[in-house]
Amino acid sequence: MDSVPFSAGRQRPQAVVPAGACDCHVHVYDARYPAAPGARLLPPDAFAADYRQLQRRLGLSRVVLVTPSTYGTDNRCMLAGLSALGPGARGVAVIGGQESDAELLDLHAQGVRGVRLNLSLGVSGTAEQLEPLARRIAPLGWHLQLLMAPELLASLGPVLRRLPVPLVFDHLGRIAPQQAGRHPAHALLLELLQAGRAWIKLSGGYIVSPQRSVEDPALDELAAGYLRAAPQRVLWGSDWPHATASAGMQPMPDDARQLDRLAAWLNRTEGAATLQQVLVDNPARLYGFGAACT
Repeated sequence: MDSVPFSAGRQRPQAVVPAGACDCHVHVYDARYPAAPGARLLPPDAFAADYRQLQRRLGLSRVVLVTPSTYGTDNRCMLAGLSALGPGARGVAVIGGQESDAELLDLHAQGVRGVRLNLSLGVSGTAEQLEPLARRIAPLGWHLQLLMAPELLASLGPVLRRLPVPLVFDHLGRIAPQQAGRHPAHALLLELLQAGRAWIKLSGGYIVSPQRSVEDPALDELAAGYLRAAPQRVLWGSDWPHATASAGMQPMPDDARQLDRLAAWLNRTEGAATLQQVLVDNPARLYGFGAACT
């Protein structure tokens, strides 16, 4: 196959990808939309049309676009991507919390189903916003997607347990493999998953890998542990176009290999979860994909 922008390799996945499969963590970038002051990741343009090429290579049909830290609370680039990708796309926005009801309903009408609070690389938002944001989005049935260092996550356990919305933790909860089973943040994540309060995205494995690679065998037990603990609460995302790779933090991943690594992690769970569940059924429940969105 031809190469795809911002993805190494040219082969299709070896895994048999089920119909209606969803990539739950993708960003789009466009220089027409200015970066927020202080943004640390400033990747090149990566358009919805570029991502369509990756969808075809991987055999995916649904996608969740997430407003990246680059744009702060400006969701215009993400919303333009949703419009381009059509009914098989959903969005996760970044908001300040002062938006009117009409503004939030407009976001919902355009396909937004959650709000992200990035306390790792984000240039907007603080931990003090957790409860106000959760209360603001609860009437819409949205979720709160979180990314933060393990130490901060562990300290926020009492707050997270009482929030009135589902929680979604991306990039394996930002737990490093060597912290699994040892760090209180990992224990908290497992507790929230098993209680039906949270979801986990098996995305950005190269971010937490000591080798900065999704091929790192150190990721195996971390990922499989989430799948065994709560298979009905696990999602997968490519993290295309891999802004940290564009910034030189790790090599550009092969996204077909990322899917095959997911299949390998599933094989370690002895049937606890399947590609159908992780790629189709779980995203359909969380993001509200219907039969018409295949």
